[in-house]
Amino acid sequence: MGAKLRMPLRLVDILKALPKSELESLVSRLGVRIDPAKRLDPPAQIARALVALPELRDPARLPAPSVELLHRVAEARGVLVVPSVPPALQPLAERGIVFARTEGKNRVELVLPAAYLVQLRSWEGEDPRGIRALLAQAPFETVSAIAGHYLGRPATPPIALSLETGWETLGDPEKLAEEIEKLSATERRVLEGVEELGGEVDTEELLELEREPLRLRTASGATPSRRGVGFSLERRGLLIPVHPNRHVVPTEVGQIIGATRNAEREARRQQVKSFVSEGDHAPRRARFSQDPAPFAMALALAAREPGNEVRTGIGTPKSLVTKLGTRFGRDPYHVALLIALSRAVGLWDASALSASAPPGALHLRDLAKLLFSAWRRGGAWDEARGEPETLRLPAEQRDSSASSVVRELVLEALRDLGESRWIPWTSLEGYLSTDHRVPGVDRLLRRWAERVSVEVPEPMDVARRIVLESLPALGILDLGEDDSEDADGAPQVALRLTPRGRALVADKTPAEDGDASKFLDTHVLRLGPTAKVSSVLGIYGFVDVGRVAESLDLVVAPQTLARALSAGYEADSLRQRIEAIAPLPETLSRTLAQASVVVGRGSFVPSIGFLWVDDANVRELLRTRRSTAELFLEPSPQGGLLVSSQVDLDRLARRCRTVGVEVTVEGQVVRARSMPPPNTSGERRRSSSTRMPKLKTGE
Repeated sequence: MGAKLRMPLRLVDILKALPKSELESLVSRLGVRIDPAKRLDPPAQIARALVALPELRDPARLPAPSVELLHRVAEARGVLVVPSVPPALQPLAERGIVFARTEGKNRVELVLPAAYLVQLRSWEGEDPRGIRALLAQAPFETVSAIAGHYLGRPATPPIALSLETGWETLGDPEKLAEEIEKLSATERRVLEGVEELGGEVDTEELLELEREPLRLRTASGATPSRRGVGFSLERRGLLIPVHPNRHVVPTEVGQIIGATRNAEREARRQQVKSFVSEGDHAPRRARFSQDPAPFAMALALAAREPGNEVRTGIGTPKSLVTKLGTRFGRDPYHVALLIALSRAVGLWDASALSASAPPGALHLRDLAKLLFSAWRRGGAWDEARGEPETLRLPAEQRDSSASSVVRELVLEALRDLGESRWIPWTSLEGYLSTDHRVPGVDRLLRRWAERVSVEVPEPMDVARRIVLESLPALGILDLGEDDSEDADGAPQVALRLTPRGRALVADKTPAEDGDASKFLDTHVLRLGPTAKVSSVLGIYGFVDVGRVAESLDLVVAPQTLARALSAGYEADSLRQRIEAIAPLPETLSRTLAQASVVVGRGSFVPSIGFLWVDDANVRELLRTRRSTAELFLEPSPQGGLLVSSQVDLDRLARRCRTVGVEVTVEGQVVRARSMPPPNTSGERRRSSSTRMPKLKTGE
């Protein structure tokens, strides 16, 4: 299929590169009809059928592990490199949704064509203001205009195939920057004006920015002209309309447009920077943040315990958040944040047990960056809410606020101010308030609060929650306090980027140092940064979660091993799973060997009941006669006969009566339904014939 993929290939090109046998097998599985009379070649006809698959618009039709894998490939912009083919790939490959190719040893590329990428519904953990998410929900007229612009001709259905050319530009940051450079002065002024207002405007504000005197009005309000500047930006995919009356600048476009304004803000912020750099703001007391990866793994293990399960597609119950917070002695906000992010990246899903795809294929040292990226995208957590995660509300029904803009403001400020110095919160707050986007964010937060019927949050309150709660929970910031008080009477708060935080804020991978996983004593296994997520989750059934701090301790005791053996795990399987993380100590290895010794064996035979027969001659009669021998199991214990599980009580009574033996239940003779019972006790006998407790023969 060619050289290394930088962007998703077009669906038709992928189908043309498939071997003929695989292409025919795909056509046969999906029942695609190829018309030889059409001018389109077979791959083009197959592509038209594939983009109409219902699984693309409704992934719930697919198995849950396959849906998680589909989301991970989409988050990787359509090309995900994994060490081996994951089992969840099969349903996707059979439907022609995801394709795989081998790229050397221990390297498999999973490819999601662009035609599928632009129509997948948004999921929890994805940036709701990203280009892909906005395109997937854009109206047909907008998508058709974008496809026609980049094709250079009117787009023809199916639009998903026509939009592939546009995605090659919109999905590539370098090409997107080149497209923005081609804008006219008027178009750039309008785009910068929308970005300055927080990246979102309504139609009236857009027309004001365009300085458009003509107002086309419909029943729903003003409508922008199809010849104006707004439509010119819309057909380029730089300004996406959102129903019913909003126009949003995608996050990727806003980052490029906002980058040109950094020089303008530098003069206003220089005074704050000099104050921070020249003074010593070290606090008297400090609370150092920890790596979130061990705690996230502890929560993922605890979630798999009986009674802690959660339903997919809805928020985490508050009762479970409180329960886990009490168990681990952590703040409920931190617990809820890490739970939401862990679920968004698939750490709580069953597919995390697979070592061939993320997150199961990742190491513990990679989880901090994974959780930070999910938080930064903003689809799983929203600091503008009183309850940042809307409990029990499906992800597709959560209306996201403009807190993602505040989040980027905070990260930009930390990049400018932070190195290894302590920063007073008051200085950082003043630094943020000088940003030109704050008034626009305040307006967006007010409108969002009106839509979802919540109290209007202030931008600086959202920033304070991000700095003092979210970032410390993610291991990005250390917090300190002084004895002096601020204007509200609260202790002065200072903050400092951790080494991990400096790397993540600078879009780098943090260097995690630490020992390899090892047993501290005969029972405590301490996980190191190189432990694989899938290996850790693979032993959750026979370990207990111990101490959770900068590292995670798991308790592997004789009691937990005995519990695993009684649950059906083989001793060799237990040994292999534990040794995939760390070598077993001699004492634990000996304990495991002793616990797995088999001193005897018993065979289970299903039986419906036991027929007590005191007379040995009668037992022999029932056991040997042709009409009754098949009713009983051999050998039966002394004193009676085991009744086969395929024999019901009516049949047993009828057959035994043919050789002169009556069957009684609780002192009453059982009559077969083919024999009319006496009137005096018929009702009692009919009710007793539906169950079989102790059976006894009447002699």
